Amino acid sequence: MKNNPIYYRILPMCALLACAWLPAHAQTAPAPARGADAQRRQEPAYPTPYAPSSVEQITGVLGRIVDYLDTASPVQVVNAQTQEPVADLNHLPAQVGITRGDFALVGYEWGVTYAGMLQAGEVTGDARFKEFTAKRLGALRLVAEHIQATPAAERGGANPLRPLLEPAALDDCGAMSAAFLKAQQAGVGNFRPLIDIGLNYISTKQYRLPDGTLARNRPMPDSVWADDDYMSVPALAQMGRLTGDGKYFDDAAKQVLQFSQVLFVKEKGLYMHGLVKGMEQHPRFYWGRANGWAAMSEVELLSVLPENHPAFAPVVALLREHIRGLAETQGTNGLWHQLLDRPETYEETSASAMFVFAAARAMNRGWIDANAYGPMVSLGWNALAQRVNARGQVEGTCIGTGLAWDPMWYACRPTSAYAAHGYGPMLMAGAEMIVLRKGKGANADFHDDAVHFAHPPAPPPRGR
Repeated sequence: MKNNPIYYRILPMCALLACAWLPAHAQTAPAPARGADAQRRQEPAYPTPYAPSSVEQITGVLGRIVDYLDTASPVQVVNAQTQEPVADLNHLPAQVGITRGDFALVGYEWGVTYAGMLQAGEVTGDARFKEFTAKRLGALRLVAEHIQATPAAERGGANPLRPLLEPAALDDCGAMSAAFLKAQQAGVGNFRPLIDIGLNYISTKQYRLPDGTLARNRPMPDSVWADDDYMSVPALAQMGRLTGDGKYFDDAAKQVLQFSQVLFVKEKGLYMHGLVKGMEQHPRFYWGRANGWAAMSEVELLSVLPENHPAFAPVVALLREHIRGLAETQGTNGLWHQLLDRPETYEETSASAMFVFAAARAMNRGWIDANAYGPMVSLGWNALAQRVNARGQVEGTCIGTGLAWDPMWYACRPTSAYAAHGYGPMLMAGAEMIVLRKGKGANADFHDDAVHFAHPPAPPPRGR
């Protein structure tokens, strides 16, 4: 073939045809993406939904919670002798008792839950939330009045409301008193006798250090717990709001600032769980929920403290430092860890909800920048929503936890959907996120694949 002269004539023609065909064919085939184009076409593998939740989505999560708790924590007043249910709470037997469902009706965890229900009802307009609190606190008030009016001999020693009527610790009455105060101011009923008992205990009977800081004598004498910030401050602040008596505002502000002086570590922007006065070389563990109690106390105080009070500006400054420290320890899935600075510990629900509530409230009131912290709470809420199962149970909440001096204690504490600590903070976080999405966060959107919040309008009226 190669010896045939025609071969040498055909070969150049074929080459010319091939050169003409190949570019034309290349124009019809998709060009491989390169550089920025390829990056834009890739979808990040987010473990938590990244787009901000809508008001409807948040409301749906809160609705599942109230539906579950309404059946899991019924009002069950009984005759303590026969255990027969009492049909009419206005006609109680001499010896009265309260049986429980999945949860008790009294305790600091439920003080937060009752307050969270009131807040969710106010924000959503859904009567189920307010009715939940009204029904249970109303029953507690009637039982308490009956016990107080019945001689101890006739009661046979039965007193199912001992923590409310004869408190012996801040855990007994602090958060419950705050709930009674909020309920009274929401028009739910008159709880003043129970309020007075609780506030008298906080103000005059609970052990204090010489400088007036509320303290405990466990696990050792002169122990200061960050938990007690919340077990006192919201009740004191709400009592100041109810009565107008400045001494309650003064005491609440003193507690927040003096707790921070001994427990807040500025270089981290976090609270250690607690300390024992006089202990040298004190180990520091930054337990999540202890920081949650402190953060909620800061915003609850600021929500009702007069802006001309001398403590207002220092508490705002403290809150800003604290929220910055919290933002810098948020886990990549959106939740915070049991020990905040140790990502090898598990992601914990109740503390995460407390942080979302506190930061969202701070944005809604104009104390921190929504542009800086809106993404933090948006991602945090989306992660929290995944912790509410189809029944409405809040999963992943650490059970009750005391003060300890080693990391294993915190890292190995079990979690449970029956740890009541998670329900109230979830309600409060969701309610505050609804306010954020309706106001400052209404224009939250994506820019360069990140969430950004529009600059906020004027802050809403105070008083909630």
